[in-house]
Amino acid sequence: MHEFDARTPTTTHEVALDCLRAGVESVRPERVVRDAVALDGDTLTVAETTYDCSNYDRILVVGGGKAGDGVADALEELLGDRIDDGVVVTPNPGDGTRIRRLPGDHPVPSDRGVESTRRLIDLVSDLDERTLVLVAVTGGASAILPAPATGVSLSDLRETTELLLESGAEIDDLNAVRKHLSTLKGGGLARLAAPATVVGLVLSDVVGNDLGVIASGPTAPDETTFDDALDVLDRFDLDVPSSVRTRLARGSAGEIPETPKPGDSVFDRVTNHVLADAFTALDAARTVARDSGYDPLILSSRVRGEAREAAKTHVAVAEEIRATGSPLDAPAVILSGGECTVTVRGDGQGGPNLEFCLEAAPDLPDGSVLASIDSDGKDGGTDVAGALVDAETVERREANASLARNDALPVLRDADALVETGPTGTNVNDLRVLVVEPAEFC
Repeated sequence: MHEFDARTPTTTHEVALDCLRAGVESVRPERVVRDAVALDGDTLTVAETTYDCSNYDRILVVGGGKAGDGVADALEELLGDRIDDGVVVTPNPGDGTRIRRLPGDHPVPSDRGVESTRRLIDLVSDLDERTLVLVAVTGGASAILPAPATGVSLSDLRETTELLLESGAEIDDLNAVRKHLSTLKGGGLARLAAPATVVGLVLSDVVGNDLGVIASGPTAPDETTFDDALDVLDRFDLDVPSSVRTRLARGSAGEIPETPKPGDSVFDRVTNHVLADAFTALDAARTVARDSGYDPLILSSRVRGEAREAAKTHVAVAEEIRATGSPLDAPAVILSGGECTVTVRGDGQGGPNLEFCLEAAPDLPDGSVLASIDSDGKDGGTDVAGALVDAETVERREANASLARNDALPVLRDADALVETGPTGTNVNDLRVLVVEPAEFC
């Protein structure tokens, strides 16, 4: 189990951390693949779908993202020398016996990621119908697996990505643009691999599990268009490099082929399986909360929008529990997941989970504890997962001053409120635990 380094002065704090640990552990790729994928003779079962390995001359494993290395480990353990070759690109590549592990970077694509992705593209090009391709589709792969389209440089792709991230654009907007600037995204991998049989092993970091958005949908039809991508740039008033706007404009004019859409023949032999998502993690956390003597409630696995606004809603739920016993009586644990965003206006250090905690802390009812982390172990551009706070963590005036600078990290570090996990090797977005004790407990 991954270690969580955080201050735990009370049982209430410990319960919050125990819930987070259980959530992250439940979506670790080794466990997820072990639970969902099995081999019996020549029959490979993924979820409830079977594949007869005797129908294939080669089995390849490709893909990547933050959980890509763990998926590769699990598949090597399961399939052994049935795997003929593979390339998986991850931020912290390990060592494999049958699958090459190559480096990429997140959240901004890198030169080494481009080179690693080029080797993956070489492997999946010119395949035939007697090839089975298992694809690890996991969070972070949009940046970790960059393959800039013709006419777009890596630096232009990187600048565009940074502008989108800073604008507060949500993941579907971000990916609508990136899919139209890439060879691999938006069904591009499926198009390259056709007519091989392609099986997507998906760990979702996207609210609602939209296969076209997870990792920018390398094995899924793309329902967005060049026009949609241009609309994102206009809505957020982004001054992107000229090569980016030129490519999108040419695509809008029909001068560049669109990404493959639903019904395209490249998907005739493609199946995607979502093996884990935020709800998987929240369900595991709910079990721990119940076993610890708390009444648990999953508020939603789909919370999104500005982190500070979502924090106010969670505080309101805690207040309601204490005041009226609705929607449930204390002691209670409220769980939520999803992906909040931050519109950056200052030049400080922080991320959505840190801002969420800093906004909520001063207003939490006495005795309540709130923990919020990014399940990959890195909140935004920081090296911490998130924070664990209560009403004593920080005063409102100090919180407001830090939030105005988007500088949540220093004040939470000074308060000894950070949760540090290191890279967890997985990603299903944000996990939040709100523990509300009865008034007489305080």
